[in-house]
Amino acid sequence: MRAHGGTTPEVVFYQLNAKVLERAEDIPEDAKQVVYYSLAIGHHIGVFDCFKPAFRCTADVFDRVLETLSGNAEAHRKLSGLLRFGEITVDASHTRLLIAAIEQVLPTAPPDVGAWLDRLRTALDAIRREPAIYLMGRRLP
Repeated sequence: MRAHGGTTPEVVFYQLNAKVLERAEDIPEDAKQVVYYSLAIGHHIGVFDCFKPAFRCTADVFDRVLETLSGNAEAHRKLSGLLRFGEITVDASHTRLLIAAIEQVLPTAPPDVGAWLDRLRTALDAIRREPAIYLMGRRLP
Protein backbone atom coordinates (compact mmCIF):
# COMPACT_ATOMS: atom_id res chain seq x y z
CA MET A 1 0.00 0.00 0.00
CA ARG A 2 1.29 3.43 -0.84
CA ALA A 3 0.67 6.74 0.84
CA HIS A 4 -1.55 9.28 -0.89
CA GLY A 5 -0.88 12.98 -0.49
CA GLY A 6 1.82 12.58 2.14
CA THR A 7 -0.27 10.61 4.65
CA THR A 8 0.72 7.20 5.89
CA PRO A 9 -1.96 4.65 5.05
CA GLU A 10 -3.22 2.56 7.95
CA VAL A 11 -5.06 -0.65 8.58
CA VAL A 12 -7.62 -0.51 11.39
CA PHE A 13 -9.56 -3.41 12.86
CA TYR A 14 -12.83 -2.54 14.56
CA GLN A 15 -14.67 -4.83 16.96
CA LEU A 16 -18.43 -4.99 17.24
CA ASN A 17 -19.09 -3.99 20.82
CA ALA A 18 -22.53 -2.42 21.20
CA LYS A 19 -25.59 -4.17 22.61
CA VAL A 20 -29.20 -3.05 22.51
CA LEU A 21 -29.88 -4.13 26.09
CA GLU A 22 -27.64 -3.36 29.06
CA ARG A 23 -27.49 -6.73 30.75
CA ALA A 24 -26.58 -10.04 29.13
CA GLU A 25 -29.48 -11.74 30.92
CA ASP A 26 -31.89 -9.37 29.12
CA ILE A 27 -31.04 -10.98 25.78
CA PRO A 28 -32.51 -14.45 25.29
CA GLU A 29 -29.84 -16.87 24.09
CA ASP A 30 -31.74 -17.68 20.89
CA ALA A 31 -31.98 -13.97 20.01
CA LYS A 32 -28.30 -13.00 20.41
CA GLN A 33 -27.42 -13.65 16.78
CA VAL A 34 -30.31 -11.47 15.59
CA VAL A 35 -29.38 -8.65 17.97
CA TYR A 36 -25.72 -8.63 16.90
CA TYR A 37 -26.62 -8.93 13.22
CA SER A 38 -28.96 -5.95 13.53
CA LEU A 39 -26.18 -3.93 15.15
CA ALA A 40 -23.60 -4.98 12.60
CA ILE A 41 -25.50 -4.46 9.37
CA GLY A 42 -25.02 -0.70 9.53
CA HIS A 43 -21.39 -0.98 8.40
CA HIS A 44 -22.57 -1.76 4.86
CA ILE A 45 -23.83 1.81 4.55
CA GLY A 46 -20.89 3.43 6.35
CA VAL A 47 -22.26 3.53 9.89
CA PHE A 48 -19.67 2.56 12.50
CA ASP A 49 -21.42 3.52 15.69
CA CYS A 50 -21.60 -0.13 16.76
CA PHE A 51 -17.87 -0.67 16.40
CA LYS A 52 -14.87 0.49 18.35
CA PRO A 53 -11.32 0.56 17.00
CA ALA A 54 -9.60 -2.47 18.51
CA PHE A 55 -6.12 -2.14 17.01
CA ARG A 56 -4.34 -0.50 14.10
CA CYS A 57 -1.01 -0.46 12.30
CA THR A 58 0.67 1.21 9.37
CA ALA A 59 0.24 -0.31 5.94
CA ASP A 60 3.94 -1.25 6.05
CA VAL A 61 3.48 -3.31 9.22
CA PHE A 62 0.39 -4.97 7.74
CA ASP A 63 2.37 -5.88 4.61
CA ARG A 64 4.96 -7.51 6.87
CA VAL A 65 2.20 -9.33 8.79
CA LEU A 66 1.08 -10.82 5.47
CA GLU A 67 4.67 -11.71 4.60
CA THR A 68 5.07 -13.41 7.99
CA LEU A 69 1.90 -15.44 7.36
CA SER A 70 2.85 -16.39 3.79
CA GLY A 71 3.58 -19.98 4.87
CA ASN A 72 -0.11 -20.48 5.73
CA ALA A 73 -1.97 -19.96 2.45
CA GLU A 74 -5.47 -19.83 3.97
CA ALA A 75 -4.61 -17.33 6.72
CA HIS A 76 -2.65 -15.22 4.25
CA ARG A 77 -5.54 -15.28 1.76
CA LYS A 78 -8.07 -14.26 4.41
CA LEU A 79 -6.11 -11.25 5.66
CA SER A 80 -4.85 -10.19 2.23
CA GLY A 81 -8.49 -9.73 1.20
CA LEU A 82 -8.15 -6.38 2.95
CA LEU A 83 -5.73 -5.26 0.23
CA ARG A 84 -7.98 -6.51 -2.57
CA PHE A 85 -11.32 -5.27 -1.27
CA GLY A 86 -10.36 -2.50 1.18
CA GLU A 87 -12.30 -4.22 3.96
CA ILE A 88 -12.69 -7.69 5.47
CA THR A 89 -14.67 -9.28 8.25
CA VAL A 90 -13.25 -11.83 10.64
CA ASP A 91 -15.84 -13.90 12.45
CA ALA A 92 -16.16 -17.13 14.42
CA SER A 93 -15.61 -19.21 11.29
CA HIS A 94 -12.06 -17.80 10.97
CA THR A 95 -10.83 -18.10 14.57
CA ARG A 96 -9.37 -21.62 14.44
CA LEU A 97 -7.51 -20.98 11.18
CA LEU A 98 -6.07 -17.62 12.20
CA ILE A 99 -5.15 -18.58 15.77
CA ALA A 100 -3.28 -21.66 14.51
CA ALA A 101 -1.39 -19.55 11.96
CA ILE A 102 -0.55 -16.90 14.56
CA GLU A 103 0.73 -19.46 17.06
CA GLN A 104 2.93 -20.98 14.37
CA VAL A 105 4.68 -17.72 13.40
CA LEU A 106 4.58 -15.70 16.62
CA PRO A 107 7.80 -17.08 18.17
CA THR A 108 9.89 -15.88 15.21
CA ALA A 109 7.92 -12.79 14.15
CA PRO A 110 9.62 -9.38 14.27
CA PRO A 111 8.56 -7.43 17.41
CA ASP A 112 6.14 -5.02 15.72
CA VAL A 113 4.53 -7.79 13.65
CA GLY A 114 4.40 -10.02 16.73
CA ALA A 115 2.69 -7.29 18.75
CA TRP A 116 0.05 -6.84 16.03
CA LEU A 117 -0.50 -10.59 15.74
CA ASP A 118 -0.85 -10.83 19.52
CA ARG A 119 -3.58 -8.16 19.48
CA LEU A 120 -5.34 -10.06 16.69
CA ARG A 121 -5.11 -13.27 18.71
CA THR A 122 -6.63 -11.51 21.75
CA ALA A 123 -9.53 -10.30 19.59
CA LEU A 124 -9.97 -13.80 18.14
CA ASP A 125 -10.14 -15.23 21.66
CA ALA A 126 -12.95 -12.76 22.43
CA ILE A 127 -14.80 -13.98 19.33
CA ARG A 128 -14.35 -17.59 20.48
CA ARG A 129 -16.00 -16.67 23.78
CA GLU A 130 -18.84 -14.75 22.08
CA PRO A 131 -19.24 -16.00 18.49
CA ALA A 132 -21.77 -13.32 17.54
CA ILE A 133 -19.08 -10.63 17.82
CA TYR A 134 -16.72 -10.10 14.92
CA LEU A 135 -13.98 -7.83 13.59
CA MET A 136 -14.00 -5.62 10.56
CA GLY A 137 -10.68 -4.59 9.10
CA ARG A 138 -10.45 -1.53 6.87
CA ARG A 139 -7.71 0.08 4.88
CA LEU A 140 -7.58 3.82 5.50
CA PRO A 141 -5.82 6.27 3.16
